[in-house]
Amino acid sequence: MAARTPIYVSHVERGGRIVEFAGFLMPVLFEGIVAEHERVRNRVGLFDVSHMGEIEITGSSASRFADYVVSNNVGRLDNGQICYTVCCNDDGHVLDDLLVYKFSGERILLVANAVNTAKIFDHLNGVARWDVEIRDLSAPTGQIAVQGPLSRDLLLASDLCSAVRDKIKELAYYRFFTFEHNGSEVILSRTGYTGELGYEIYLPAGASLEAWNELLEVGGDLGAAPIGLGARDTLRFEPCYCLYGHELDEETSPLEAGLSWVVKFKKGDFIGRGALMAEKEAGPARTLAGFEIDDRGIARQGFRVMLEGEEIGRVTSGTFSPTLKKSLALALIRRTAPADSEGYCVDIRGKSVAARRVELPFYKSRSND
Repeated sequence: MAARTPIYVSHVERGGRIVEFAGFLMPVLFEGIVAEHERVRNRVGLFDVSHMGEIEITGSSASRFADYVVSNNVGRLDNGQICYTVCCNDDGHVLDDLLVYKFSGERILLVANAVNTAKIFDHLNGVARWDVEIRDLSAPTGQIAVQGPLSRDLLLASDLCSAVRDKIKELAYYRFFTFEHNGSEVILSRTGYTGELGYEIYLPAGASLEAWNELLEVGGDLGAAPIGLGARDTLRFEPCYCLYGHELDEETSPLEAGLSWVVKFKKGDFIGRGALMAEKEAGPARTLAGFEIDDRGIARQGFRVMLEGEEIGRVTSGTFSPTLKKSLALALIRRTAPADSEGYCVDIRGKSVAARRVELPFYKSRSND
């Protein structure tokens, strides 16, 4: 049976269309994907992301162990800093992409995709070493994402954040702080999955609904409204953020997916390092590429990418971009395929539709500067 987030009742009351996603009942849309997408690009929207997984690593070797299980350099993070990374298997393929929150050398928080939380928790316990304790805090934790150019204004107007307004004004990208609210710890980070200025709030599950409703109420004048999974996907697609199960999976390496920047070979040993070193030296077999599709055709995941009649890869994500007003696609294709060829097309349900290779990312906002 699918689980419900602590904010689920609000989604039903506000007319959200509910679907099952990653084992949870989640809203896919409220007023419509395009309208919700544009709200976040231009004003501010709220996402219930309480389905995400939170795994805490504590102990004298917490930072050292986190460095061993992920590809980025946790040891170089400052306290209060976050990094984006991947957790790989021995073959250098991606088990999940994660955010790593460093509270101290003795306390690390990993934020995992909902579909992979149990897998990552089991993986960490299976390779555990040194002095660490690993706890799955997903069930007692709620998470709210506040995203859009007016997201800071919304937080500054809220009662939830009234005691930390100065800290919010000073908070840099991929940094976080904690504060106490009603006797419980709240984590506030400047992060998000939309490409816009945004924040994510972690708080006790039991306090999530009240915080959600309060943010929507005080944000009324700013245009704040709940946003569903549909717009969450189009918003992450335009800046070309990877989505597990699309651009990333256990058959794909971070080097193929354009994430070589999160693989820090010089930091020392980590799971998958040997395989990734060999792949780097030989050159990845595939690369993540962007395409603009002619005739407004939509290239869905799994559709074949062709070059002069030969299949050279498959689409990982594709949609009509609400911001750019173009049909776009991400695809994992043969690395040696030329960037400037005019012979690309995508097989869309048996029809060969012309495609033009374009630079990534498709979209870059200035609101997160």
